[in-house]
Amino acid sequence: MANTRLADWFGRPDEELLRDASWPAAHEDLLGELEAGRVRAAERGADGIWVTIEWVKRAILLGFRRSGIVRFDAEPAPFFDKAGYPPRSFAIDDGVRIVPGGTSIRSGSFVAKGVVAMPPAYVNVGAYVDTGTMIDSHALVGSCAQIGKDVHLSAGAQIGGVLEPVNRTPVVIEDGAFVGGLAGVFEGVIVRERVVLAAGVVLTAATVVYDLVHGCERRGEIPAGAVVIPGTRPARGDYASSHGLQIAAPLIVKYRDDRTDASTALEAALR
Repeated sequence: MANTRLADWFGRPDEELLRDASWPAAHEDLLGELEAGRVRAAERGADGIWVTIEWVKRAILLGFRRSGIVRFDAEPAPFFDKAGYPPRSFAIDDGVRIVPGGTSIRSGSFVAKGVVAMPPAYVNVGAYVDTGTMIDSHALVGSCAQIGKDVHLSAGAQIGGVLEPVNRTPVVIEDGAFVGGLAGVFEGVIVRERVVLAAGVVLTAATVVYDLVHGCERRGEIPAGAVVIPGTRPARGDYASSHGLQIAAPLIVKYRDDRTDASTALEAALR
């Protein structure tokens, strides 16, 4: 099916789709288009605004509803998962480097040439990972997350996806961003180009980020080139004040410069 036909097919009411006997063929077409990068769960417009493609997310959810749990034989032990989303297989011509040690990339995800996945990493269905990106050990790319070019997801980084609700923009990490070890980005937060998130930074839709450079507060989006570190702010209330309690508060302490670029550069020899 062409993309417009897929959009029309999956655009019908759920009750009708669940009864349609041609679902397996449409599902396979959907997975193929996602893996080729011709269909995405979200796209960036010319104005820089990310737009959710709702029918894609609905179609992915339908695959879970219509699939039963089956056994997949693998080493060192079998696993049991939804039949509609087996692990994705790769060929040498795909140009993706998957280092041995437990990495799993689910079908229906786009992984571009030049991507490196260190063990054990996980990429979920609907995710889009562009060329030159490094997914380090124990890093997660959640369902429908959009990862740009030359991004570094450091060890233990957790990139939430946001598969549902279907009208919610997934987490986006734009080109050239650096996500430090054990950092987490969730709930549709957008991290713009060349942002640096230091180790341990956690961002959700409700997280208040204090921009010390421009003297303002930000939520839901980190501007291009920002360098964000973990910080704290005093908790409110007499009890909190009397006990010296603090609340996590990420801080933008600077915007990228030559020194930052040097400290976050990816070593070409490792690729």
